[in-house]
Amino acid sequence: MTDSRETEVTVSEEALHKAEQYIEEEEGAANHLTGWLGAFLATAAVAMSLFHLYAAYSIVPTQTLRPIHVGFVLSLSLLLFPVARRFRHRIMWWDWLAALLSVAIVVYLIQGGDDFTDRNTLPNGWDVFFGVSLILLVLEAMRRTIGWILPVISICFLLYAFLGPYLPHPWTHRGYDIGRLVGFMYMTLEGIYGVAVDVSSSLIILFTIFGAFLQFSGAGRFYIDFSFSAMGGKPAGAGRTVVLASFLLGGPSGSGVATTVTLGSVAWPMLAKVGYERNAAGGLLAAGGLGAIISPPVMGAAAFIIAEFLKISYLDVLLMAVIPTALFYLALFLMVEIDVRKYGMGRTIFKKADTVWNLTRHYWFHFLSLISIVVFMLMGFSPVLAVFWATIVSFLTSFLRPDTAMISRDLFRDPSQTWRLLRQSPLIQALRAGSEGMLGVGATCAGAGIIVGVVTLTGLGLKFSGIVIDYAGGSLFLTAVYTALVVWIIGLAVPVTASYIICAVIAAPALIKLGVPDFAAHMFIFYYAVLSEVSPPTALSPFAASAITGGDPYKTTMQCWKYTIPAFLVPFVFVLDPSGQGLLLTGSTRTLATADAWSILQVTLTTAAGIFALATGFQGWLRIRTTLAERCLLIAAGCALVYPGLESHAIGFGLGFIALVLHWRRARSGTPPGAGRTGPQATGRPG
Repeated sequence: MTDSRETEVTVSEEALHKAEQYIEEEEGAANHLTGWLGAFLATAAVAMSLFHLYAAYSIVPTQTLRPIHVGFVLSLSLLLFPVARRFRHRIMWWDWLAALLSVAIVVYLIQGGDDFTDRNTLPNGWDVFFGVSLILLVLEAMRRTIGWILPVISICFLLYAFLGPYLPHPWTHRGYDIGRLVGFMYMTLEGIYGVAVDVSSSLIILFTIFGAFLQFSGAGRFYIDFSFSAMGGKPAGAGRTVVLASFLLGGPSGSGVATTVTLGSVAWPMLAKVGYERNAAGGLLAAGGLGAIISPPVMGAAAFIIAEFLKISYLDVLLMAVIPTALFYLALFLMVEIDVRKYGMGRTIFKKADTVWNLTRHYWFHFLSLISIVVFMLMGFSPVLAVFWATIVSFLTSFLRPDTAMISRDLFRDPSQTWRLLRQSPLIQALRAGSEGMLGVGATCAGAGIIVGVVTLTGLGLKFSGIVIDYAGGSLFLTAVYTALVVWIIGLAVPVTASYIICAVIAAPALIKLGVPDFAAHMFIFYYAVLSEVSPPTALSPFAASAITGGDPYKTTMQCWKYTIPAFLVPFVFVLDPSGQGLLLTGSTRTLATADAWSILQVTLTTAAGIFALATGFQGWLRIRTTLAERCLLIAAGCALVYPGLESHAIGFGLGFIALVLHWRRARSGTPPGAGRTGPQATGRPG
């Protein structure tokens, strides 16, 4: 047992500051301005949120909404994020010039009307000037908010469009000049103003605003307190609290790193007290943050783009995510239960600070806000209107208690203080945070439009899918493995949203060509894109967790992989065999009604058994420490069980049965692995 149980553990300001730096790596290092500059930028951010809320309820033409959205994103990004760190916390003259140019680009486009769109194949001089300026400003906004890598990738795609005739087979194509490229990227709704920006302007920003409303109405704090109370009083209470709280916090934060930091600052002292060593605790916190991205009802930004790419309802995307999310958290809960035995935590019980009943009785409306999105969609509302009305519900229900009210009740008692109280109210802070919190994602979506535009113009997606299939020899299994590797490698360098968009247009066609339904192919890519959150060098969630716990960043990353890898073999289930698509509930609310319920239950239970085998195998612990032979049998059984097919399932259950019998007999006889050894490896406790 470690000394951390007897020592009071706190999170230092230095650790929190270091963790915040990882959030800045994901969301950009923004300026913190005061005075009239701070007020101006805050007003602009609030205006952006109000405009999009108005656009959700009223009718704003697509040709107007998307350019205005990009104009807001570019101008605020160029003013809020400095060109270099040495210019931080001040706005330079070139920032103002770039911001004004981004506004001029939008004004020129909207004033051009139909004539502007009609001449996209033969743009004039001003069209080319503003189009080139837009591309350069998008690249610069991406660089300021998320770093160099995605802008460099976008430039490589642009070079591919220019240099097509000079490339070797099979990459060659006719090539495009600046005028044709600018006409497509700037003057149509296929390039920068394409699918990704459509989703960003109509859904992502609204969900970000909704998350900000939940956060500033106190929902985030309530979800943590509720999880502590619901899971306390048991040996596994500390770990279970992290798992449940990460699921509930996914909505308010919308970010894996932010969820990790928010939860870690509260949960690390508790994890240390019950016996988690630093790297294991950081791995669990990061794994919980990862779950926030894939958990309904508010998933990561890429989930909205899935719906748009496939032309399906967002409710269908939520439906597809239900069972995989449940299996992900099943894996985490299994890992936590094994931790109790592995680290000898049975004698330390985390006490409840309050009862679940008291918390629910006082703050039940926070759950209403969270589930109202799904309720509205089930009532027939579009996702845009559903999140709009869910935001209104969150705002109105906040007044049920004075400590959660988004506008102070003093405003109604003393009208002379209206402006001061309104300016400092959680409502204004939420509107501001809603816009500022999505600038990085908005810039990423605009940049992804450049990549998608090049792929569309050049036919790169079909070329790439043909190459992948040729390398795989037509094998669906190898094609899935190669696709997963491509998504993972791209995810090493760019955020989840960008890696999904890139791979959806260049890698998904390979799976679809081999008979995988489009919804299964896109969900496969989405889940592997999420791995970018835990894969170096962009393993921001584990790195942020290690900053809080004081652990080693790379050891924490490996611990996170240990916690999550059982669940990340699940996507192979729904691409390798039609029966596996039951995990996605057939991909549609329309087809689910006629689906084979027994087949869905069977594949779910079999996959759950595979996750159990993988969890115990990777942890190296069941009732007692497992032997090497038992671990190998369990891991092999888990892999066989998540590979669809009767033969593989029979092999999986057979290997698992043998491993369990061997382990049970050895546990009953009291013979530990490596009998005669001493030290931490013999006991299983952290050294």
